[in-house]
Order: sequence, then C-alpha cells, then structure tokens
Amino acid sequence: MSVVAPLPKEKAAPELHATYDALAKNFGKMPEIFGLMAHRPDVLHKFLPLYSAIIEGGTVEHRYKELAYLKTSLINGCEY
Repeated sequence: MSVVAPLPKEKAAPELHATYDALAKNFGKMPEIFGLMAHRPDVLHKFLPLYSAIIEGGTVEHRYKELAYLKTSLINGCEY
C-alpha cells in the first residue's frame, strides 16, 4: 500500500508558507492532515474555509466534534 507523507513547510509551495504559520500558531503545530493536503495547494485552500465553518460554527461543543472525528477515524481504521 502506498503512503503519502505530509509535506514539511520547507517542501511546500511558497504560497502555503503563511498558511503553515497560521495553522501552526492555531494548533501549536502543523496538523498532519493539512500537511497531506499541501500536496495539492488548491485543495488545502478550498478545504480550510469548510473546516473552519464546521469547527467554529454551530451549537455542538468543540470537544464533541473532536470525539466524532475520533470515532469516525476508529470505525474507518484511520491511523490518525
């Protein structure tokens, strides 16, 4: 099975460097899922507003959203 590694900032497209900095500041580190999406900068830039709307919006507490992500990952055998 092929494995795609997250891109470190120095290997990412220059237009993503500010995004890497912002994400690292927000999360305390660059989340690997976004580093994976960095292989396709257009995908990452289109995904971030959706992710932000899901995480920041609504009435469900952030911790319950995280639990839903974790449960979904476990069900699907995700290694994250």
